[in-house]
Amino acid sequence: MTNSVLAKFPMLANRIGEVAEVAGYLWQKGWAERNGGNITVNISDIADDSLRNLPPLVAGIPIGRPLSNIGGQLFYCKGTNKRMRDLSRAPMQHGSIVRIATDGLSYDIIADYPVKPTSEMASHMSIHDYLLGKGSSYKAVLHTHPIDLVAMTHHREFLQKDVLSRLLWSMIPETRAFCPRGVGIVPYALPGSFALADATIRELSDYDVVLWEKHGVCAVGENIMEAFDMVDTLSKSAQIYLTAKGMGFVPEGMTDAQMEEMKVAFHLPK
Repeated sequence: MTNSVLAKFPMLANRIGEVAEVAGYLWQKGWAERNGGNITVNISDIADDSLRNLPPLVAGIPIGRPLSNIGGQLFYCKGTNKRMRDLSRAPMQHGSIVRIATDGLSYDIIADYPVKPTSEMASHMSIHDYLLGKGSSYKAVLHTHPIDLVAMTHHREFLQKDVLSRLLWSMIPETRAFCPRGVGIVPYALPGSFALADATIRELSDYDVVLWEKHGVCAVGENIMEAFDMVDTLSKSAQIYLTAKGMGFVPEGMTDAQMEEMKVAFHLPK
């Protein structure tokens, strides 16, 4: 780490350390098989001129569409074909810091190694562009493959608007409290495509967590731990539902009156 930018920037080391911690959780939970899942985090707020002006290791990699809102921004990105379990122990060898060109058309890799970012770079950067464009303070985008939540997207009934939100909220009070916006649903689209990115962005106007049919989950938050915590909480609700079903009964869940009581008591938005 002595030659790493992390040694020179303690705040950056803390933020990327949090990414590494979450990467370990994803692997431990079985949500990150092989190189599955991606993490991108905006680090512009903690970057000084010496970090911003690092010479590129690889320059001018096209994003594929203009993303003017993130022009000049810096991001930590998990590397393509890199494993979360490896990122958890060596984040700068299995991810990199990139600088978006001022016109938002391309990016440079600036530290520590020329690790090409996630294959879903275009969709992740499109989401960050959307978040910045609407003035959001959210800096983290997480994509992962929770077994229970992905399984539920294979059931057509659960793909209807807010059916899963209502079901998952009803399994345990904490889900209603800590995932108050529920979950959006995106029909199957090619991984890494702009079609998937655009469909996700449409859902993010109403939700912080979006399920990708037969694929995974995308969550956004102030930081990577917040995004992880929402997915973790929703996964717990899914496990309660599936465990009850495995025991031979359909769980009755909290009533509408009980969830309305939670909404009022915790000043929840929905």
